[in-house]
Amino acid sequence: MIYKLTGLLQNYVWGGHQYIPQLLNIPAEENQYYAEWWLGAHHSAPSSIEVDGKNVLLTEFLQKNPTALGAQSRASFGDELPYLLKILDVAQPLSIQLHPTKTQAEIGFTEENEKGIDLKASTRTYKDNNHKPEMMIALSDFWLLHGFKNKSDIIETLASRSSLTPLAKKLHKQDLHAFYADIMQAEQAQLHQWLSPILLENQAAYEANSLDLTNPDYWVLYTIDAMNISLDKLDAGLICFYLFNIVHLKKSEGIYQDAGIPHAYLRGQNIELMACSDNVIRGGLTPKYVDIPELLKIVDCREVEPKIIPSAPQDARIFTYATPAQDFALQNIQYEFGETHHLKAQSASILLVMKGQLNLRSETTSISLKQGEAAFITAGASYEVEGLIEGYAVVAKLP
Repeated sequence: MIYKLTGLLQNYVWGGHQYIPQLLNIPAEENQYYAEWWLGAHHSAPSSIEVDGKNVLLTEFLQKNPTALGAQSRASFGDELPYLLKILDVAQPLSIQLHPTKTQAEIGFTEENEKGIDLKASTRTYKDNNHKPEMMIALSDFWLLHGFKNKSDIIETLASRSSLTPLAKKLHKQDLHAFYADIMQAEQAQLHQWLSPILLENQAAYEANSLDLTNPDYWVLYTIDAMNISLDKLDAGLICFYLFNIVHLKKSEGIYQDAGIPHAYLRGQNIELMACSDNVIRGGLTPKYVDIPELLKIVDCREVEPKIIPSAPQDARIFTYATPAQDFALQNIQYEFGETHHLKAQSASILLVMKGQLNLRSETTSISLKQGEAAFITAGASYEVEGLIEGYAVVAKLP
């Protein structure tokens, strides 16, 4: 079966004002932020589907119709949709964050429940008992932080800035985890001593837009500017621009974020697909709760060489991006006018039209979907995608 699917907006203040409304073809309210569009069955923001002319929450539909998920999905993940599909518009930097393993999430969720911490409390870290590996595909030029650089590269980066030279000498004698712990627990006076000379030295170049975007100094000044960070309340996360890989993705390239890898989205729009979880352990650049002990327990400080997920080949009409994830996979379907693809959903799937317009047909249903519209496809359904206006769609499913 195929059902029209409607997601939910998230109006976080780091979002932009126009991109998501334009994608969804909805009016943009004045001074409103449009950060994320969620498509899935997470309990905090479930999508709805159209059943017999009525809107039904996807969570409620799956409770009554768990076979819609498919036998493989139910055997591995129980009677819940295992993934969450999002569109993000990152107008301002997001917090540095990382996500737990499945075991860490189960332990953390149980411990916070036993302590009586409300699920919506600002000091709550674990919102559910699931891990949150995630992948993203860039919809524009996209910048992010991803994992620790090679230790020798970090030392070189620090040593080339006079105010950070003491940190370079310190790192010679420490492993990355101990070094990172000291950074994250640094006092304001120490942060000011490290950062204020860099701010003074680079302010004019930043204002003249002459700093290269591969230069961590640029991102320090940009983040302070974009997030209105006061110089007497500097954030330890600012030092991480010198420790982590600064990654530039071109449109349609992507990256995979595994458990424990610190990362932060800095600028751009993307498609994001993840395990169905909202567990975020923050590592700075946020006014929200930062649980330093939990951060240091979960963080993976291994040296990371970013692995870019390449764009879908232009001659590949149907293409699945390669990641190690077991909870999700993202398929790209290209179509021209009159072009038809025949597919079968092995697991419950969500199809989102990114560009153009298509007809989605099964034996019992036919739905026309234009840019920004989506459908929920039950496991076992054979269906056709027929292009009406040239474009492409993405399909979230199991591997």
